[in-house]
This record gives sequence, C-alpha cells and structure tokens, in this order.
Amino acid sequence: MSQRAAWWNRNVAGMTFTSLLSDACYEMVLAVVPGFLPVIGVSAAALGWIEGLSDGIASVLKLVSGWWTDRLGHRKTMVTVGYFFTGTGLSLFALAFAWPMILAGRMVSWFGKGIRGSLRDAMLSESVPPEVRGKAFGIHRAGDTVGAVLGPLCGALLLHILPHQPPDLAFRRVFLLSLIPGLAAPLVFWIMVREQRRQPRPRVSMWLALRQQPAAFRRFLTAVGLFGAGDFSPTLLIMAAAVLLTPRFGGVRAAEFAALFYVARNIVYAAASYPIGALGDRVSKTALLSIGYGAAALTALGVALMFRAGSTSAWAMGALFVLSGIFASAQETMQGAITPDLTEAAARGTAYGTLGLVNGAGDLIASALLGTLWSVVSPAAGFGAAALLMGAGAVAIARVKH
Repeated sequence: MSQRAAWWNRNVAGMTFTSLLSDACYEMVLAVVPGFLPVIGVSAAALGWIEGLSDGIASVLKLVSGWWTDRLGHRKTMVTVGYFFTGTGLSLFALAFAWPMILAGRMVSWFGKGIRGSLRDAMLSESVPPEVRGKAFGIHRAGDTVGAVLGPLCGALLLHILPHQPPDLAFRRVFLLSLIPGLAAPLVFWIMVREQRRQPRPRVSMWLALRQQPAAFRRFLTAVGLFGAGDFSPTLLIMAAAVLLTPRFGGVRAAEFAALFYVARNIVYAAASYPIGALGDRVSKTALLSIGYGAAALTALGVALMFRAGSTSAWAMGALFVLSGIFASAQETMQGAITPDLTEAAARGTAYGTLGLVNGAGDLIASALLGTLWSVVSPAAGFGAAALLMGAGAVAIARVKH
C-alpha cells in the first residue's frame, strides 16, 4: 500500500467532508453574530460568558463521551447524533431578542460538539498508521477549515444582499440558512465513515481510566491548559475587529470587514494545516506546537496594542487575523497528532476526551476573563492578559519531551 493510500482512505475522506459541512454551518453563523449581538443589546461581557460556559459544558461532555465509548467499543452513532445537534442548535439564534436564546442555541450546538469532537478524533487516529497521523490530521483540519472559509463567505454575502431593514432581519435569515450544511454533515458521516468495533471495556471506571493515563500525557495536558487559559474564542477577535473599525466604516460595514478578515484567517488555517501536519511527521511535534502558541500570544498582544492606540487600521487588523490562522492550524493539528503518541489505543477515547476537557476549561477561563476585563477595565487589558497566558503556554509546551 502506498503512503498516500495509507492516510487518504474512505474514513479520512468522510470525516474531512463532514467537518467541512459542519464548519461551514458553524462559521456562517459565527462570522455574522458579533454584528447581530449589539443590535439586540448583548454586551461583550455576556458574549464572553456565553462562549466560555458553552465551551466548558462541551468539554465535560467530551470526557464523558470518550470514556463511555471506550467502555462500549463503538463510536459512530454518538458522533452522528453530535453532528446533528451541532448543525441545528445555532439556527435558534433566529429567535433571539436577548442573551438567553443566544445561550440556548449555543448550549444545543455545543452539546453536539461535546459528544462528537473527541470521538471523531479517536476514530481518525485509528483509521491510519501511526507514521502518517500528522498528514491525516493535517488534511482533516484543512478540510474542516475550507468549511470555515466557505461559511463566513456565505454569511458575509448574504448579509450584504439581504434587506437591512429592520436591522436584525438579514442576520436572522442567515441563521436559518445555516441549517442546509448543518443537516448535511451528519448524513455524510453516517453514509461514508466505517467503524471497526473494538473490544468493550465495561468494567473500567472513569476515575480509573484517568488515573491510568501516562505521566508524559499529563505533562502535555498541563501545558495545554496553561495556554488554554488565554486562548479566547475567535468570536471575541471578530467582535474586536468590528468595534475597532466601526468609527471609521460604520457598524454594518465594519461587521462585513470582520467577517472577511475571518475568511482570510481561515484560508491561512486551511492552507497551513496539511504542511504543518506533514512536517510534524518529520520533526518534533511539540516544537511546532510551541511556535503556534507563540503566534497566538503575538496575535493577542497586537489586538491589545490596537485598542491601546485607538487604531482603526484595517490592514493591521487583517494581518493579525492572518497570524491567528497560523497559530490555529498548528494548535489543532499538533494537539490531535500528539495525543495518540502519548496514550494507549484502548483508552484513546478517554485521552481525547481529557484533552477536550482541558481545552474547554481553558476556553471557559479565557473567554470569561477577556470578556469581563473588556467590559470592566478595557479591551486592551483583556487581550493583554490573554497574551501573557498564551506566552507562558508556549514556554511550557516547549519543555514537554515527546
């Protein structure tokens, strides 16, 4: 079997296409919702807590679902159900007139994300030989991010051509249209992906499974968690762009710019994911991850300086979005590829679930911290704190032996 046949197979293709559709749905909404929230009176602090709480709940579900499917010996059905909830939850934003419905839509969607994310990664890691996992995760993240390019493009285009009176109407229609890719994703996964069932482990408790994780993996998780405490939601970066550019371009135009910057970020993310994954099969994955974490810290620092200076430069903001695409590709690709190298195959679901829990806890802290500092102190203080935490994570991950 050729090396390409080893890493590009039916399962990898199916999971890549599914993620493309699911991310197109999610990012179509994510790109325009920061412009919608001020229209219905939702603050940056509320957004930060909604993002953080949703990510926190999803992270707990990742651990529980990973451990549970290790016990059962199969994962496909739960992943399909997860994609269904992810693809339908955000359409509830069309009914929102205040923050509670935004929270409800996020909860439904992130419930789905929580029960399918770690399981899909475990299935992906089991679908290819160890020596080409970097390529498989890289091409999967690239496909995932193609959806993250198409989604914001569709969102920005629809926002541009749909009627703007009343101001919330175009946004609500975009949320409803996101159901098209959202419902296609679970259908594609169910049809294309084939699962090799494993030996069930019905007697393994969650606590025992966590205690049995290798020491090297625990050190890795510590560094990931430190970085994660500053790794705020991309929604806050989009909101920062919209706020900074509004004095110069006006609210709707600034929201369009922010969505297009996010498209540029995701193009970089898609283009860099496979090369970074392939490079990770040849050199130290933790070194590449440390570089990615460093790029994240520089992104947050740049946004903090723009707020401090009162800059309305679209060029500077666009450059920061490009830099964020580089760190996102390194982060997602390398974290997924490193995990199976440090853990046992029989407990792979629990391992990815634990990684998801750590990332989610970090997201909760980061988004809530940044959103609160933004509203109580200043945006510059929030992004500055994020930069410090992500920089510390870059140093910590560089010290992990892989």
